[in-house]
Amino acid sequence: MVIERKLNSQFSSLVSQVKETSQTVDCSGASVMVIHNNKIVTEVYWGNHSKAPDAKPIQKDSQFHVASVRKSYIGFAVAYAVHYGYIESIDDEVTKYLSAVSTDIFKQITIRNLLTHTHGLNTTEGKLIREFAPGQSWAYRDIGSELLSQVVKLATGKTIAQILKEQVFKPLEFKETGWHDEPNENLVQVIREPDNRFWSTSKGTDGNKKNMYVSTRELAYWGYIHLKQGFVSGKQAISKDILKMAASLQAPNLLNKDLPQNGFLWFVKDLPAKKTEIGERVPKGSFQILGYTNVALLVIPKHDIVAVRMLNSFGSTPGYDYLSDIREFGDTVIECI
Repeated sequence: MVIERKLNSQFSSLVSQVKETSQTVDCSGASVMVIHNNKIVTEVYWGNHSKAPDAKPIQKDSQFHVASVRKSYIGFAVAYAVHYGYIESIDDEVTKYLSAVSTDIFKQITIRNLLTHTHGLNTTEGKLIREFAPGQSWAYRDIGSELLSQVVKLATGKTIAQILKEQVFKPLEFKETGWHDEPNENLVQVIREPDNRFWSTSKGTDGNKKNMYVSTRELAYWGYIHLKQGFVSGKQAISKDILKMAASLQAPNLLNKDLPQNGFLWFVKDLPAKKTEIGERVPKGSFQILGYTNVALLVIPKHDIVAVRMLNSFGSTPGYDYLSDIREFGDTVIECI
């Protein structure tokens, strides 16, 4: 996939904002890329793959650990399963596809609930609990995406990775996106506290583990595919219906209107919401995906923009306000127009 490059200084304040973030958090390298009006207008890299004295500089083929940004790929796989009839409806209860979990705690939880973080499930001390009734509130918990990966595998007979390779990576020649359980020279090291309770290593390349690495440019291309609803390089490379479904608002009508809103795991900008991760100035219809390594992908259809920031800092440095910073990222994009 080739996108014309026409670099300019229009988004220089966005680069400055991300550079300021990279100096605030504990990271060794970062990057910014913006696609606007079908052209790459900003592409900047700085720092190194790690803090080692001989570390490789961050460059175009450097692949960052994207953490929860991987959920947008899981969302695509679910949309694929719906589109081709493997999943009849996202309002089906999860137990229809996961018969082995037919217990009281899963009753009335739908695939829609899993996709929009409204399922109410959590794990504590290795035990599955219910925090609230399905569809009554919102809470960001990894158990939702884990269950969705199981649903996709059982419904389609394919793993998340197989679906993405078949539908996206192979036809668009993506070579810098994938799941890795062994280090290589192109993978950027995650900077983290050794005892961080949220960090865990993962083995396996089925696409259901937290070991996904993506280059800056291919994450931007992933956003661009959604922006153009699959019509890229002069052809309909990916189903429009799948991509439109994945990035459209799917959240149930919650009583608390200030909670975030989601599509197929994407955060979607709809009505104003105090707890949304998307900037106040970012227009309705935009969608964004975030990772705990401070990676972010923002798509703004109204202004034909895809904006990516890549960092390798796991979690938040004391005093760093992640929510405020990620909102500022989106608002700065709008200020640049």
